[in-house]
Amino acid sequence: MALAAACSMSVKRKLVCTFRQTCLLFSTNGTVLADQRTSPRRKRPKKPPWTDNLSWEDRLADVVTPLWRLSYDEQLELKQKHQERILSQLCGYLSGDFHSQSPVSKLTFPVLPVLPSPVRDGYRNKSTFSVNRGVDGNPKTVGFYVGTGRKGNIVCVNGDHLLNMPEKHKLVARCYQDFIRLSSLEPCLLFHTGGHWREITVRTNAAGHTMAIVYFHPQTLTPEEVAVHKADLVDYFTRGPGSVCQLDSLFFQESTMTRCTHEESPYQLLHGQPHIYEEVLGFKFRISADAFFQVNQAAAEVLYGTVRDLCVPNHEECGGRTKVGGTLLDVCCGTGAIGITISPRVDRIVGIELVEQAVEDARHNAAHSNVLNCEFIPGKAEVVLPGLMSQLNITGGRLVATVVNPARAGLHYRVIRALRNQPAIRRLVYVSCKPDGEAMRNFRELCCAPDPQKKLTGEAFSPSLAVPVDMFPHTPHCEVVLLFER
Repeated sequence: MALAAACSMSVKRKLVCTFRQTCLLFSTNGTVLADQRTSPRRKRPKKPPWTDNLSWEDRLADVVTPLWRLSYDEQLELKQKHQERILSQLCGYLSGDFHSQSPVSKLTFPVLPVLPSPVRDGYRNKSTFSVNRGVDGNPKTVGFYVGTGRKGNIVCVNGDHLLNMPEKHKLVARCYQDFIRLSSLEPCLLFHTGGHWREITVRTNAAGHTMAIVYFHPQTLTPEEVAVHKADLVDYFTRGPGSVCQLDSLFFQESTMTRCTHEESPYQLLHGQPHIYEEVLGFKFRISADAFFQVNQAAAEVLYGTVRDLCVPNHEECGGRTKVGGTLLDVCCGTGAIGITISPRVDRIVGIELVEQAVEDARHNAAHSNVLNCEFIPGKAEVVLPGLMSQLNITGGRLVATVVNPARAGLHYRVIRALRNQPAIRRLVYVSCKPDGEAMRNFRELCCAPDPQKKLTGEAFSPSLAVPVDMFPHTPHCEVVLLFER
């Protein structure tokens, strides 16, 4: 299927047809589900309407996995309708239908059926368990919160029953709870009230390797005193009852802040290997303690395969595949997964990433898989990108496509401006886990008419295809891959 940077209508139809066939392979239902109802959209309650007859386990499941009572087909249907409603808002904006009484406008581009997750239960490869007062009042309870700090009704509930949690994560959480209950130190429930033991993060890979990261508030303890408790932690998980977890890595982070980076407070390796590895689409990726990696490895293969085919569609000539060539720009590249999986189809990958540790992982991942055409640049995209654009014009060769995969906060305005004002970018793939949030602002800025006052002088993009991918079964969330062209 030969695709130029700017697709003709006939080629677009071929692309849609190809993705429909993919949907039939992965999905339980090959039909496109549309909801064009014009009734007002009901605002979803922020928390479930708990009643006295609900158990604490059901209350927690309703918070963490709100769709757990539905069949998987019903979950996909709900997600399909939700994504179509969101994207119809973009269509309404582009058509100038600002004053319509209907919250749903007609879709002007295809939204394909949600690609389902190949694994539906126990799919999470990363879980963070909190420490707080349990239902029985014990402050050394490890689990997940029900309630809010503002209302002062937080209860920590064990998560052994949650459908998205793998058994290994639950085991490590139970062992950590046993350890802190044996410890002479109190838990740190609120920073200003003292205490030390905080949450634990568990990371696993498809091969069963396990990494645990324990977070600790030192308060007024001396380094020598902290060292004693670190030694107790290592002994418990290597020779004591916690050895049943068979940890491959045990990290420890001392911090006086709720969250901090490795640079602000280093992750201390107390036991085992500094990394675990995961394989996606035939490439191996190194996972550090704080590295970003999709929480559902099996669905990540579906997601990255979708992104790859939209960024650089395969050319097929005489029954064989030929390399497309050119340069692909990967903004917010993380540990390099998207760029590396696309690398066989292009001459060069240029990735930009804020987190320096992630850039180190990306470079290692490329070298480990003998991928030699990837370059990863650390720094803020809004700072790096404008200068990089002029450089690419001179040395980069043909710019095949740009892919962006930002956090929920979306892309900085200067990044959007640099992308929009670069005429060489004809194809842009946007991966969003929350298209109804700040990403929608990005979509509008990419697609609005040229606006000199906002310094958006480049030709507008148009959305041409959306592919939702279910990364998070039993929850309302999914990733959306949106193709923009001009």
